[in-house]
Amino acid sequence: MSILVIAEHNNRELRASTASAVAAASQCGGMVDILVTGYQCGEVAKAAAGIRGVSRILLADGPSLQYGLAENTAEQVLAAASAYTHILAPATTFGKGVLPRVAARLDVEMISEVVGIISSDTFERPVYAGNAIATVQSSDPVKVLSIRPTAFAAVAQDGNAVIENIPAVADTGKAVYVSREVDRTGRPDLSDARVIVAGGQGIGSADNFRLLEALADRLGAAIGASRAAVDAGFVKNDLQIGQTGKIVAPELYFAVGISGAIQHVAGIKDSRTIVAINQDPDAPIFLVADYGVVGDLHELVPQLIDELSELA
Repeated sequence: MSILVIAEHNNRELRASTASAVAAASQCGGMVDILVTGYQCGEVAKAAAGIRGVSRILLADGPSLQYGLAENTAEQVLAAASAYTHILAPATTFGKGVLPRVAARLDVEMISEVVGIISSDTFERPVYAGNAIATVQSSDPVKVLSIRPTAFAAVAQDGNAVIENIPAVADTGKAVYVSREVDRTGRPDLSDARVIVAGGQGIGSADNFRLLEALADRLGAAIGASRAAVDAGFVKNDLQIGQTGKIVAPELYFAVGISGAIQHVAGIKDSRTIVAINQDPDAPIFLVADYGVVGDLHELVPQLIDELSELA
C-alpha cells in the first residue's frame, strides 16, 4: 500500500495543513510520499522532506504549476496516481479544487472532510453540520480523501526524505491566471492562527469591524467573520468561517456579535477556548462558548483593548 499526499504551499513556504494530511496518511499504513507542485519551489520540497514518516518527495517544478491552478495540479497528480492506493490533500480551498478533478478522472468516489482513520479503507467524516459522524467504507481501488487539518495534529519536522525530481505537466489551457489579492495586513492566516477575532451581523457595519481589527492587532490574531457578516458586505468572503467557509481550530476564538447559527458553530467547534460577546442573552453561541459576556460590543471591546494595553 502506498499513499500520496499533495502538498499545499505558496512556492515559498509549506503550509501546516500538509503535515496534518501526512498525520492522517500515516494512520492508513504503508509508505507515504509527498507531491510538491509549483515553480521555483525547491525550498518547499526541502521543508516537506523534513516531515516525519515521509519516504519520498516528488518535486514537479515548472511554469505551468506556478499559480497552483487546480486543472494543472490535477493533471500532475494523475501523472503519478498509478503508483498509489491512496491520494490525500488538505480539505482547504486548494485541496477542494484539486481532488474532485482527480477522483472524477480516476472514476472513484471522493471522501471529503475526513476527521478520523479507522483503517486503510474505512474513514470518519462529519455530517449534519458536524452534529453526527458518518463512518464510510470505500471499495474503490484508489481512495481519494480530503483531510480536515484541524482533526489531525501536524507531525514533527524531524524527517529526512529523499527528493526526486519528476517532469512537470504541460499547461492544460483550461484556466488562466489573472491576478491574486494578497492580505498585506500582516495578520496570521485563518487556517493557521492561534487566536482569531471574528465578527457577525451584530457588528452592524463594515466601519465597526475596525474595532475588531484593533483587538486582533493587540492580540496578534487573525480576523474572521460569520456568513451573515459576509453576506451583509461587512468583510470579504475569504474571511468567512463555518460550514460553507473555513474550518478553524485556534487556541482562542472570540465570537463578537455572532448569534451562533449551527453552520458557524460547525466551523469553530474544535477551538480550544471560545469567548462570546453578544447583546442577546439567549443567543445560541453561548451554548458552545467557554466564556460569555452579555453586553454592547461597542463598550466591551474598547474596554478589553484598554485592559490588554495595560498588560503589555
